[in-house]
Amino acid sequence: MDFSKRTHWDLSENDLAAAIRAHRSAGRELADLTLSNPTLCGFDYNQAELLAPLSNPSATIYTADPLGMASAREAVAAYYTDAEAELPIDRICLTTSTSEAYSFLFRLLCDPGDEVLVATPSYPLFDYIAQLDNVVLREYPLHYDPNSDPRTDAHSGWSIDLVALRSSITHRIRAIILVHPNNPTGNFASGTERAALETLCEEQGIALIVDEVFLDYAIGEAARTQSAKSFTTGQPRCLTFVLSGISKICGLPQMKASWIAACGPEALVRSAMARLEVIADTFLSMNAPIQNALPSWLANRHSIQQQIRQRITENLETLDAHLAGTQAHRLTLQAGWTAILRVPRTIDGREFTQASLAAGTLIQPGSFYGLPGGRAVLSLLTPTETWVTGLERLPIE
Repeated sequence: MDFSKRTHWDLSENDLAAAIRAHRSAGRELADLTLSNPTLCGFDYNQAELLAPLSNPSATIYTADPLGMASAREAVAAYYTDAEAELPIDRICLTTSTSEAYSFLFRLLCDPGDEVLVATPSYPLFDYIAQLDNVVLREYPLHYDPNSDPRTDAHSGWSIDLVALRSSITHRIRAIILVHPNNPTGNFASGTERAALETLCEEQGIALIVDEVFLDYAIGEAARTQSAKSFTTGQPRCLTFVLSGISKICGLPQMKASWIAACGPEALVRSAMARLEVIADTFLSMNAPIQNALPSWLANRHSIQQQIRQRITENLETLDAHLAGTQAHRLTLQAGWTAILRVPRTIDGREFTQASLAAGTLIQPGSFYGLPGGRAVLSLLTPTETWVTGLERLPIE
């Protein structure tokens, strides 16, 4: 039987996954520095407060609204009011995840074979979504300034290669994806980059898709820079779609609630939302209990965010102290849940990630995100005790 070419993926186990499985099967202790699921990282969730809104009796009544219940979209609009943006609820479409939001937008903007630009390094999930929607991804590069000081620089060491981005525009390009702040590099787009992106999209008649799931997790002085603002603020000159959700905002990946917020020229936004409503109406994927609970969860987000920010800050301080005088170096980041290390490519003939695993510490190779060799990615959500143990085992002395 022939299956769709869209699902023709290599599902075989990679070398690292095989090594991890062998390590665990042998019963060896492993300090996992890749944990990024907040519900498994030892944070204090108020379970009664979290679960109470799911018992709202109104959830037993089905009233389908393609864009989502008005009360839920009003809660999203209130979130953006806190971010200094005014967003009418008819500009908001609820989805079950940002992955679904990307899929909706690819279907809205692209015919089969059309192209979308995405930064590298970046999160690898885009490849699968694009392939499932018959969209082709093209990359534009982010560059890192090696002179950036991660301990004192509130401005990112990362920047968009705007010349390469412009030269990548073809007649098949339908959108540019910007992750703001980027994952895993943790950089915000600067004011200059934002203006250049809007100008380019306006000139070419293409859309800007901005993924802001980590927006609330700016670190230190970066939180006070203009770059840390949402793309829903101001008046975008191009058709702009901002994506986010409670997986990161509320630390609730299991509750499956995200959204698309549209802004830009009025006529374009109206036309886009009319088409988006048809797409959403075709699937009606958001369930009533989650929508009923969304206002409560967003209103109570500050407690978990404070815990996450504290964990990130403390883990960064511990990391920087541990790296002093070693062969490893942390790259600058402004926001997010991950840290990138520049590390030796090999230790005693082993690739660094494999050498770390042999020493009892699990980290991710930078190649998973399109980073060059000699880079490793760590999760700053890792519980403190595991973080300290894992760092002590890294072969970087």
